[in-house]
Amino acid sequence: MGSLLSISAWIDTLNEKFGRICDWSVLLACLISAGNATSRYMFNLGSNSMLEIQWHLFGVIVLIGASYTLKMNEHVRVDLIYGSLSDRGRAWVDVFGLIFLLFPITFLMTFFCWQFFVTSFSQWERSQNAGGLLVWPIKFALPLGFALLTLQGASELIKRVALLQGRIASETKYEKPLQ
Repeated sequence: MGSLLSISAWIDTLNEKFGRICDWSVLLACLISAGNATSRYMFNLGSNSMLEIQWHLFGVIVLIGASYTLKMNEHVRVDLIYGSLSDRGRAWVDVFGLIFLLFPITFLMTFFCWQFFVTSFSQWERSQNAGGLLVWPIKFALPLGFALLTLQGASELIKRVALLQGRIASETKYEKPLQ
């Protein structure tokens, strides 16, 4: 189990680095959006590529940031029972959810999105808008995001099993929603 926990720590570090990329992408998207709006309304200048890069950055934030969100235990979940369970009970719910819900979807999505990206890359696909950007780079964010989410799921599974075996203490903070 020690070597699996080392792999888990490596995956966590990897997704933290991608999480930092997403943090900077939020700032960059805001700056581009503000600059684009300013140039459009003050100088009557618009750019399709500037509009598209905002969407590309948003895609990076959502797709690549999902694995970091899972690492931080901030994913949305149905809280009918989860919030009132013990740490062991939550660990069992997480193990079940990771194995039977997360992994089947992320494996399939990684596979199908990879094919989607490869087709786009082989055609050197571009936006059909005048002055638009290449499309294949953002399509690469799809399989990358799902692969990172799969890896983070594996890391979380390792940690939950170690928790259930008593090898590590609970590190899953959970705040019940206020509504």
